[in-house]
Amino acid sequence: MAERPSLTSVSGKTETVLRPKLKRGPKPKPIVEYPEPSAEDWTDPPTFPEALALHMMRHGDSCNHLHRAIIRPGDKTDRKTIQTWVVGAKSPGTVESLAVLERIERRYRLPAGYFHEKLDRSGRAAARPAIAKLTTAERRRLAWHLPSDFSKRPRREREEILAWVRSVIIEGATDYRRFQREATQQRFSLRFPGILRDGPVRGGDPGRVDKAEGTELACRDAPLHLQQEVGRLIAFKTSILAPSGLLRQGMWGEETASQKLEHLGLLFGALRSPADGEVKGLGVPIDRLCLAMLLFPSLWDWYLHWREDRRGFYTSWEINMLDFALSLARDKTGWMRQHPDLADALQPVDGLISTADVDEARRDWDAVCDRFTTYALNRKKDVQRVAKVHRDPFEPILPILEAESPVGEYRKITEEILDRMPSARRYPKAAAEAVRAFLMLRFGLHLGLRQKNLRQLRFCVRGGHHSSEKQLERLKCGELRWNDLSGGWEVFIPAVAFKNASSSFFSRKPYRLLLPDLGRLYEFIDLYLVRDRQILLGGAEDPKTFFVKSAKLTTKNAAYSQVGFYDAWRLTIQRYGIYNPYTCRGAIKGLLPHGPHNVRDVLATHVLKKTGSYEQAGYAIQDSPEIVAKHYGRFFPHDKSALAAVVLNQAWET
Repeated sequence: MAERPSLTSVSGKTETVLRPKLKRGPKPKPIVEYPEPSAEDWTDPPTFPEALALHMMRHGDSCNHLHRAIIRPGDKTDRKTIQTWVVGAKSPGTVESLAVLERIERRYRLPAGYFHEKLDRSGRAAARPAIAKLTTAERRRLAWHLPSDFSKRPRREREEILAWVRSVIIEGATDYRRFQREATQQRFSLRFPGILRDGPVRGGDPGRVDKAEGTELACRDAPLHLQQEVGRLIAFKTSILAPSGLLRQGMWGEETASQKLEHLGLLFGALRSPADGEVKGLGVPIDRLCLAMLLFPSLWDWYLHWREDRRGFYTSWEINMLDFALSLARDKTGWMRQHPDLADALQPVDGLISTADVDEARRDWDAVCDRFTTYALNRKKDVQRVAKVHRDPFEPILPILEAESPVGEYRKITEEILDRMPSARRYPKAAAEAVRAFLMLRFGLHLGLRQKNLRQLRFCVRGGHHSSEKQLERLKCGELRWNDLSGGWEVFIPAVAFKNASSSFFSRKPYRLLLPDLGRLYEFIDLYLVRDRQILLGGAEDPKTFFVKSAKLTTKNAAYSQVGFYDAWRLTIQRYGIYNPYTCRGAIKGLLPHGPHNVRDVLATHVLKKTGSYEQAGYAIQDSPEIVAKHYGRFFPHDKSALAAVVLNQAWET
């Protein structure tokens, strides 16, 4: 407050005395802790800005007066912040802002959480919790699943919440997920760069290791001679026609070839890892690794025991690896059987391959292949007798499969996404990611496609010129297009794009399905193509696929990889699918994180429960009844009895 001077005389001396200058205008309105409302009856507005403005008016508060009434010493919220809330320019999002909101609710004697329920869901966590011993990335990941008052809760309760979130939402809470998480911490695999993308191996850096890892425990490139051998094998199995002079039984698609590369990388990575290290490998010098080693029973005995020690038991994985090795040594059509020159790279390895073994392989290659074939067939039978199922594919989605309508239960997740859809005006990227998540799940539920076909799906906008069947066959992918005759969005995929292209389901005919205009599906397809997809792309190059990643400044390719698409689906389930008792968000109690392949289980089980027909269940996921019965359908005796009872009980209703 400004002050004005006045002159006074004391003992003959003149002194200056400052007197306060009186402020003009009315006196400030007194602060009342609980002001009385001007009216008891009022209509509840749907949005937060409207509700806040209404109750301020009912209680005679201006932004300035409300600020003076609720702000405490040390608070950083100023008067202009409340003004932005009232006009809708901003909304509370931080822990401090939400605490101020709670004081306003108490001042107006409103139910706890009244304003919080009206807040526009931003699709972002309110704040990163200040938890010691956590990295920034982990705090960001956990913040999505913590209640807004987490920091105010007792320490014991905070620890309980963190333990539950880590166990159920982040990790998945199954034995297999725990094993997988621990196993992925040990990065020891060998890589084969450039084989699938660039054709023949052009070289490499065998000494290159991941920067974040040490020299002992790290992924690194395979030695050049091993890369060349594996490159020849992949070229043999993926070429349209078998190379001249060679025989072949079947061919691999890109996904299968990628899987075989990964499995070979793990095998050779275990062999080269030090015996006294964390991986407890065999310690074979990396320059002695070669494909010819796969024909020696001593190598497989060590590798099978090594995998059993890591997991605790044998699984179908070991059986599949033996089948893979058998196919390489098969008489007449095995690739290794037809390449005796592979023996030239063999070198003795202590405790594994002797000098005599090397000499025999170079002298009589067929005898080595025959002996290995006999060994592998018998060892495969031994493993089959004791193999256990480690990963139950149904476990993460049991609450859905056990529901009367599995598809209806899974649909709740898409409805949860819509209920928590952020404002596209205030949070454009978060809204675009939510729309993408909604469409991912809806497409999965309507189409029943494998991840590859869904991930590589292209699109043609309304009125555009769609790709021809031959063009899509060459690309081996499908396309979403507008069908003028049917007046709807249609998915068209040539048979060659499917993993089981030779199945009787296709009979070499393309897959075609008209998507239903239900549950706002068409609305969000149009919205995604017009607005959201471009927001997600940012400045990255357009891969021409329908689904694209959220591009960052460093993103060069916005196309999803196999792992990236799985992670995006799993993240959607974590945020919207799993019911969280501490935040009361999430659609389904007991659900666990899972990927897109589980939707095929949901569709097959739903059809089985409704019709009892394995053939119709196969129609839903483009597969044969035998495959449905073996891998997809969860159809128990009580489900069969209940279905029959519906028919039998009709006799008593007449």
